[in-house]
Amino acid sequence: MDKWLYIFINLGAISIPFLAGFDKRLRFQNQWKFLFPAILMTMVVFIPWDMVKTYLAVWGFNPRYLLGFYIGNLPVEEWLFFIAIPYACLFTYHSLNYLVKKDFLGPFSDRITLILAIGLLVIGLFNTGRLYTSVTFISTGAFLVFHLYFIGGRYMGRFYLMYLVTLIPFFIVNGLLTGSFIPGEVVFYDNTQNLGIRLGTIPVEDMVYGLLMLLMNVTWFEYFKDRFNKNLVSPT
Repeated sequence: MDKWLYIFINLGAISIPFLAGFDKRLRFQNQWKFLFPAILMTMVVFIPWDMVKTYLAVWGFNPRYLLGFYIGNLPVEEWLFFIAIPYACLFTYHSLNYLVKKDFLGPFSDRITLILAIGLLVIGLFNTGRLYTSVTFISTGAFLVFHLYFIGGRYMGRFYLMYLVTLIPFFIVNGLLTGSFIPGEVVFYDNTQNLGIRLGTIPVEDMVYGLLMLLMNVTWFEYFKDRFNKNLVSPT
């Protein structure tokens, strides 16, 4: 049964959001035309990144917990990870937008973004010898700067709320993947390529990596929604 673990983690992450999305109040299936292009566009960035880091042995995968099917140098479970986790988190983002009418973090989102961007860029630039740390922190900091000065903070408060809420399932899912509650790890890391700071079993870099992945998904999700809505109102 061990070989099914990573598949079960993916299925567990997506199953409740998938079923709950058909609630008549949320109607998340109506968002699929924005959701799946957003996931695909994000995978275009993250799959090559994942392949290169795996090739360089920055991280790797324990065959004990895999079915043994690979696409490129990544197990099929890792490909599914980039579908299951964004689906669950975009469902959370959509649900919170429906259920929480007030954008509590909106007034502070620009300051949060600026502080995060500066902090991540500084840490990344001071750790250029650690590939996971430097690439993740600098990429995330740069994307936050791009958001702040070119996209604007229209939905960043909503994004930060979603990110905070999803930290609970994040610690469960990533905890399992990095060795919490199981013998060994599903995903293992070369600790010379990260800061060596762990939250339980989770490298702190995973939180930043997750922030970038989810923000990219939300960015594309909102982009496709905006384009669709503009097409609806544009004159024929």
